[in-house]
Amino acid sequence: MSEQVCRECHRIINGQTCPICGSSNLSADWSGMVIIIDPERSEIAKKIDVKVPDKYALKVR
Repeated sequence: MSEQVCRECHRIINGQTCPICGSSNLSADWSGMVIIIDPERSEIAKKIDVKVPDKYALKVR
């Protein structure tokens, strides 16, 4: 199964529901990826409002 992205929080997941927000509104059409390791110290995490370390898509269609 290919990676999909949650349309609510932009987290890249392998599954049918997002473990962070619980949404099942997923998309396989996305581009760009950022990996957040330390969201408390990351300026990028603050800009995209990420609180949990993981992989996130930058653009979801």
